[in-house]
Amino acid sequence: MRDAYIIGAGQTPFGAMPDKSYRSLFTSAVAAAVSSVPNGIDDDEIDEAVVGSLGVGGRQLGLSGPAATEHAGLHGIPSSRIENACAASGYAVRQAVQAVKSGMADVAIGGGVESMTDMSSDVTKYWLGVSGETEWERLTGTTFSGVYAQMASAYMDKYDATTEHLSMVAVKNHANGAKNPKAHLGFECSLEDAVNAPVVADPLNLYHCCPTSDGGAAVLVASEDVVDQYTDDPIRVAGVGAASERVGLFQRDTYTAISSSESAAQSAYDQAGIDPGDLDFAEVHDCFAIAELLAYEDLGFCDRGKAPSMLEDGKTELDGEIPVNASGGLKSKGHPIGATGAGQVTEAFKQLSGKAGDRQVEDATLGLTHNVGGSGGGAVVHVLEREVAR
Repeated sequence: MRDAYIIGAGQTPFGAMPDKSYRSLFTSAVAAAVSSVPNGIDDDEIDEAVVGSLGVGGRQLGLSGPAATEHAGLHGIPSSRIENACAASGYAVRQAVQAVKSGMADVAIGGGVESMTDMSSDVTKYWLGVSGETEWERLTGTTFSGVYAQMASAYMDKYDATTEHLSMVAVKNHANGAKNPKAHLGFECSLEDAVNAPVVADPLNLYHCCPTSDGGAAVLVASEDVVDQYTDDPIRVAGVGAASERVGLFQRDTYTAISSSESAAQSAYDQAGIDPGDLDFAEVHDCFAIAELLAYEDLGFCDRGKAPSMLEDGKTELDGEIPVNASGGLKSKGHPIGATGAGQVTEAFKQLSGKAGDRQVEDATLGLTHNVGGSGGGAVVHVLEREVAR
């Protein structure tokens, strides 16, 4: 198969934008991606589009892929919607990469969008609930935060982890998000604030949970045959991995690891020919603080049970050995469900292009994005590499 390259990526601000529709949000994201292509690109050069969206409230179902791309000016091309809960646009980017690698497209766009904050609380709770196991978790009263609270409790019981460690994730990611003008919660917080916040689902409190956000993101993928038309500094998709797991937490062998993340990462590493220690940074799926701790271990950044010490040692800080969530992560940047995965790839594209501003990781050449659906029912990992000027 051919090599695939990211030639452009962009996103809207993430936040509360009830005056914006999913169409207008996606259109803005596509415009941002197009404008980021160094040598420019015309709409008629894009061969295929894949749009990720959960479809919160049922407003974005049916022909929502063509409806979104039509509004963005992408006419006549294959356009589809992919739904994989919170991993929807991570999988959409993967589908765009597959289209390019297979030869079915020379340029494809993979992105996502969600408009969530104008939903009633009852509708939002329903649709967030179906990101997990519907019959045996949501319909018996388990909330999304409740599922991750069970994982947090199990992890804290098994390993030397405390509420303070969960709060350290929030402090780090808010510090990074404060440097990101697109972040939903772009402010810093103290450890004291994060430790003493109101409880949401014990042991998780308000600062351990990501916000409900609106937003869109889009990524342009080109083949090795045409990439030189668009950029002299391509970002290669070095590896892609995806995997699934039992959707219900109660069906799994462990609550302290997400096997889909581990399998997806290993596939991506094998394809890229790298080890976790080769990475310069990572954007991981921190929908709840415990999810970031699990990601450190699932992705091979440390041994099982050692994630708290990684935080204590500052290894995942912006100037650490492997900066994690320089964008602010889902916790600070925000989590418009369908846009999150493509938003992670957009951040990686900025980092590898040296255009991440105050949050730039020094000398970044190899990065990873990690997007999880629900509580781990699905996961997708991309490894991206900056190549020298061609």
